[in-house]
Order: sequence, then structure tokens, then C-alpha cells
Amino acid sequence: MTAPARPPVFANFGCRLNAYETEAMKELTAAAGLGDAVVVNTCAVTAEAVRQARQQIRKLSRENPGARVIVTGCAAQTEPETFRAMPEVDLVLGNLEKMQGETWAKLAGPADFIGETEGVMVNDIMSATETAGHLIDGFGAQARAYVQVQNGCDHRCTFCIIPYGRGNSRSVPAGVVVEQVKRLVAGGYHEVVLTGVDMTSWGADLPGSPRLGDLVQRLLRLVPDLPRLRISSIDSIEADPALIEAIAHEPRLMPHLHLSLQAGDDMVLKRMKRRHLRDDAIRFCQDMRAARPDIVYGADIIAGFPTETEAMFENSLKLVEECGLTWLHVFPYSPRKGTPAARMPQVPKAVGKERAARLRALGQAKVAAHLEAQVGRSHRVLTEKPQMGRTEGFAEVLFDVPQPVGVVVEAHIAGHDGTRLRAA
Repeated sequence: MTAPARPPVFANFGCRLNAYETEAMKELTAAAGLGDAVVVNTCAVTAEAVRQARQQIRKLSRENPGARVIVTGCAAQTEPETFRAMPEVDLVLGNLEKMQGETWAKLAGPADFIGETEGVMVNDIMSATETAGHLIDGFGAQARAYVQVQNGCDHRCTFCIIPYGRGNSRSVPAGVVVEQVKRLVAGGYHEVVLTGVDMTSWGADLPGSPRLGDLVQRLLRLVPDLPRLRISSIDSIEADPALIEAIAHEPRLMPHLHLSLQAGDDMVLKRMKRRHLRDDAIRFCQDMRAARPDIVYGADIIAGFPTETEAMFENSLKLVEECGLTWLHVFPYSPRKGTPAARMPQVPKAVGKERAARLRALGQAKVAAHLEAQVGRSHRVLTEKPQMGRTEGFAEVLFDVPQPVGVVVEAHIAGHDGTRLRAA
């Protein structure tokens, strides 16, 4: 008697959108009946992310003898030959193919689909004109769901390989987003997070060219029972008037923005081919804080970008203060083959790592200061686990007494441990 096939093993790297798509692939493979497989969803943002993916592939191959190893995601899209050359890998799938049910149905079928493809199925991502049609209801914590509203990017920042992994910007129509959010709210979710690769480009490819602010306001108007709406990340220079109005005046839109800033020096920003200068970032943060005093900022910052001097780096450190940033996502610069920045004069790797460490230390101090300022205050906390939840500003809160999961509770803050708040 033949043993039943084991369900696929999944490993995910990278951003929230990748995590969302991994959840979608779990549903697609289950529907196809695929078994005895390892699926690794890779990230291409840094060379370290690719190294970690290769390491995990080897590990999972050893732990799952006999299972087919399928590698997909942005790194698989941008450098399929790297993964196809690995003896552990049976198939490399592109970002378009991984979200198509027929791909997984063929893999689960009786034919030798991997042999037919010679182990690589990666098409031109720039030919994509639509976002993936597969929607999932409920990815995230039991209380919080993530909704993909956009994919791809039309910009070509000199350090970034992601457009070549994701393709050009494509938007999910507003009506589709509204209907999905309605289903999530009906299913008991108290918070929805809008996610994408370049969120503020949402709508440019849709009829009438709506903007992200139009989508946000429409969601809040048409889904009145949604308690909390959150935006995953935005490019502040592209924030439209309707979005700025919603941030300032809509209490159900959470006062927490993660900004794609990348650097605090104008020359570095120009060499990155960013669309803003440091004063633009500072002005945006000051204006939003004046309109909504409880707003909390996160930001992506790269340390050690090519040609960055110590003085230029100091401007990034100063930007943390001048913008009032709290949650920092710090990357030491990593050259990506095929990008213009990889051909620029490089900062020594050790210098980039040291600068990244200084930025992270400053970020930890800013988090501790933010948490200290919350002590003695009360917050509305969305519970994700019986003894953990998050404030509207996304700070983690620990409870001594278990709480019901997936509800918003009022919590008095008694203290913190430098990284998390503690409820009384």
C-alpha cells in the first residue's frame, strides 16, 4: 500500500507581499493536490537574502528526502540560472507562474511537467498587465489581514532589482479590494493592512487614474464596520491630497506610516535616483505630525551606498532626528548585478556594516524613547495572541492576564522592556 503524499513544505523570505503570496500558494497547491514538495519563495533585495535562500534550500532538501524542490519568488525571477544550477533544485518558477493555479495542477498531474520545462519556467515579468487573480481571505494574525492592492514598480532606483523581479506597476481595481475587505470584516477581522510593492503608484493604470487616497477613502466609506485600516508602506513624495486628508482626519486609518526614505543626504538621494530630497521628507513628516500629533513613523534606510562619505552618512543619522522616526528598517548596501549602483564606486563592506550598526543603535534608542513616552497612558490594543497585541502606532504590548484574541481592548501601559510595552 502506497503511503499518502506529504503536504508541501513552504519557506518564505522577504517582504509582506511575498508572505501573502506564500499563503496564496498554499491554497493553490492544496487545491491542485500537490504533495511531496518543498517550495521556497525567495527575495532578491540583497545578496544576503539570496545567500540565505540557497542555504535554506540545501537544509530543506536534506530534511525532506524524495521531495521535489521548487524555487520561486523575486530572486528566482531575476537570476533563475543561480538556482537551477543547484543540484537540490528540481524546478525554478517565475513570479507570474507561481500565482497560476494551472502551474500547480500540472505539477500535481501524472505528466513529467518538470522535464518538459527543463527545470525552468520563468517568463518575461515585464509582460504582466494584471496583478495575480488569486485572493486570500485572512493572511496574518487572527485579528489582522493583509490585502494586496498593487504589484510591481515603474521606478528605476539605481540600487533596486525589484522591478525586474516584480515587473511594472499593476493595480487591483477598487471594487475588488472593497469586496475583499467586506468579506474579511464579515469574517471577524478587526484590522486590514493594504500592501504592495509601490503603494503610492496605485491606480495609475486604472481607468480615470485614481490615487491611493481615493482607494483609502472609498474603503472607509463603503466598509463602515471596518474598525482599523493600515497602510504598509508609502513613498511620501507621492502621497496625494486625498491620502494626506485621510491620514490627518480619519481615526480608523491608523497613525502609523512606514516611509521609503532610503537616505538623508541629497547627493546620495540623487545618485539613488530617488524622487525626493531630504527637505521634502522632513516637511512631510512635520506636516503630518502637525495634523495628527499621535502619528508614528517607520522608515527604510540604506547605509553604505556607493560614494557615501561619512558626512553624507551623518545626514542620514540626522534625518532620523529631524523626521522624528521611530521604527527603522536598516539595510547595509548590497550590490545587485544589473543595477546602475553596482557599477558605482563602492564603499568598503565593513564600513557599510559599521554604519548600519550605528543606524540600528539609534533606532533602538528611538524605540525605547517612544515606549517610555507611552508609560502611564492608555491605548486601544488589537490582540493578536492571548498575551500580546499592538497599539494603533504598531508598538507591541504584553499582557499579564490573557485577553480574548482578535478584539480591540483598552490597555493601561505600566512599563516597557526597551522593545515592547507592558500592560497593567
